[in-house]
Amino acid sequence: MHKTDIVVIGAGAVGCAVARELSKFNLKVMVVDKRADVGGDASKSNSSIICTGFDCPPGSLESQLCLSQRSMVEQVVRNLDIPFSMCGAVMPAITEEQFALLPKIHNEAFENHVYDTELLCPGEILEIEPEINPELLGGLYIPRESVVDPFLFVVAMAENAAENGVEFLLNNEVTGIHCSGGEVKEIETTGCSITTRYVINAAGLFCDKIAAMIGECDFSVKPRKGQFFILDKNTPCKISHIVYPIPTPETRGKLLLPTIHGNILLGPTAEDLEDKEDYSTTSDQLAAVEMECRRLVPNIRVSDTITQYCGLRPNRIPAGFNIGLSKKTKGYLGISGVRSTGMSTCLAIAKHVSKMIEESGFLVSRKQGYVRTRCGIVRFRDTAPEQREELIRHNADYGKIICRCETVTEAEITLAICSQIGAQSIDAIKRRLRAGMGRCQGGFCGPQIIEILARELKVPVEQINKDLSGSFMAYSQLRPD
Repeated sequence: MHKTDIVVIGAGAVGCAVARELSKFNLKVMVVDKRADVGGDASKSNSSIICTGFDCPPGSLESQLCLSQRSMVEQVVRNLDIPFSMCGAVMPAITEEQFALLPKIHNEAFENHVYDTELLCPGEILEIEPEINPELLGGLYIPRESVVDPFLFVVAMAENAAENGVEFLLNNEVTGIHCSGGEVKEIETTGCSITTRYVINAAGLFCDKIAAMIGECDFSVKPRKGQFFILDKNTPCKISHIVYPIPTPETRGKLLLPTIHGNILLGPTAEDLEDKEDYSTTSDQLAAVEMECRRLVPNIRVSDTITQYCGLRPNRIPAGFNIGLSKKTKGYLGISGVRSTGMSTCLAIAKHVSKMIEESGFLVSRKQGYVRTRCGIVRFRDTAPEQREELIRHNADYGKIICRCETVTEAEITLAICSQIGAQSIDAIKRRLRAGMGRCQGGFCGPQIIEILARELKVPVEQINKDLSGSFMAYSQLRPD
């Protein structure tokens, strides 16, 4: 039996941001998640954009939160040592119909208080981004659209929260919430029971399931699949900005963007599903991604793909951000409807949630000695030659290259395993260090990473997972040591 003040259900971007914000107060906070690592479902498979909110529904809570976060995110990524690039975005209009929509999109940006967008002529767009389709008629420039490392964004917030006293209970699926006298009293998980005064439902795709446990579910969540291509860093067609399509009433469309680490990302699709565990990619949907991206950037080479993947966005029905305290059950706060802009709003959502709890009379005094900064693992590939020599002098394992594609050393892998929220699987290492994200997709480094994980976790190699519990990478030893 555990006892705490607040339980946050869900360790995605929103849940970790909320936990980090609450760690500033003299409270005991726990984060519970059914998965074996932080990152949630949507947060670890999104497009990595931190948007200004220029294209949000004007006047909506989503718009307010995007605008609010954009003013604070640059300080947070500096404090938490998170890779971030304000690369900007262009939205080219290729057809007359698209061109006619540009003034409306520009006006909506102003309604959303994003005043630095500009309508540009074809020559100006091509000067900014020469690979754009030369048949364009004009376009919109959004200079503060940005990209981030989405994996490290969540990991860094979780590590900072843990540094400030938040406890993470991973591999614990919530199975029930018990109330008494109209108040939250206890949470049941597959691994333990937790008495608590507050529950914050940040479960994303499964927030409807959690809400139903206390009879607070007047909505449903359907997964909306988005499939992506990732192109090799050496692909000859380079873009330096996010390239947005003109949106339709159904979807924001398929975009192209330069990732924070130099790859090119194409996608996503928008496929409404029933199955919340369907992470398959399909040739027909990926062909549609290629076709639509070629309309924007004709020279893009999908033959340079190193992998495809998909993410599931939590599509709320009815749609819209919903964040609020229950009027029926004291101590329950629900967060739903955070679909495509979770990374772009999570910090602001955390502030919003904190204020709501404070106004309910619950929050106590602020913590003295709150740690605002977090130092990430020193990346060997990003250091100068003299720094590399110094790293190897202090730790010889910095001289052992495990992942050749991304130049990841054994020292970095060991530090990731032993960190505040330690990596326990192949994919957890990949998300923190990019080992296995290069051209060979782990073909060379995978077996070595399994051995390092087994050594550091002191378990047999047969117990090392790819990602989820039970996704074993090895089943038996074929030859003796």
